[in-house]
Amino acid sequence: MLLFHDNRRIYFDLAGPHNAPVVCFTHSLAADGGMWNEQLVPLLAAGYRVLRLDMRGHGGSDPVPGDYTMEALAGDVKGALDVLGIWKVHYVGLSIGGMIGQGFALAYPERLQSMMLCDTHPSSPDDSGGLWDQRKAAVRAGGVKALADGNMDRWFTAEFKGVNPGRWKEIHSTICGTSDAGFLGCAAAIQNFDWLAKLPTIKTPTLVVCGDDDQATPPDRNRLIASKIPGARYEDIAKARHLPNVERPDQFNPLMMQWLGLNR
Repeated sequence: MLLFHDNRRIYFDLAGPHNAPVVCFTHSLAADGGMWNEQLVPLLAAGYRVLRLDMRGHGGSDPVPGDYTMEALAGDVKGALDVLGIWKVHYVGLSIGGMIGQGFALAYPERLQSMMLCDTHPSSPDDSGGLWDQRKAAVRAGGVKALADGNMDRWFTAEFKGVNPGRWKEIHSTICGTSDAGFLGCAAAIQNFDWLAKLPTIKTPTLVVCGDDDQATPPDRNRLIASKIPGARYEDIAKARHLPNVERPDQFNPLMMQWLGLNR
């Protein structure tokens, strides 16, 4: 489904009872709302309404030329909620989705019931200069598909492809389908943000989780977020890399459901 915000289209998927509490998902770079498929069934079964948003230039959402900021991406989430008439949500974001979530909590705290931040960073990573410049150069030269194999190696342990080859192929295809403008704009946002000094002002109940083998957004960076937000809790996902919600839903989903239940 499509909504219009700021004269462009944002793709969303909204399922569940109209008056139920809303769980709003935001995805990682070079993914889309489909990365949350493993979470949809248990949430609907528990009576939640599930909103999955595609970031600008990802999935079915229109790209915007130029560099993006985390503030602008958080504004996209608020704009989508406003158009849909949704006032308050439980927010779940992974990777850049979690970076956006921190910005959303700082800018629009009244719109949050709870927050779950997954495999993310509290500020631009130490390698945000050279490494991200290399990735952007590769995309300019060969499109986002040039990064697909490397991304899959960072996102999943070696065993995942053999255990779930269909899902592996599906996510690989989603990476390849990401627009160059969307990737480049979001990469610029990752290179230029810092929430660390402001995290202690967040009052939203917060759970932070991370795959224990995540090399893209390491556990220590996620523990740092939890240590800065008052009352926040941290949980490891064992034997998982950057997308534990896909690779280890047997661990991820119980944590998510318990957390949402505590804050429902």
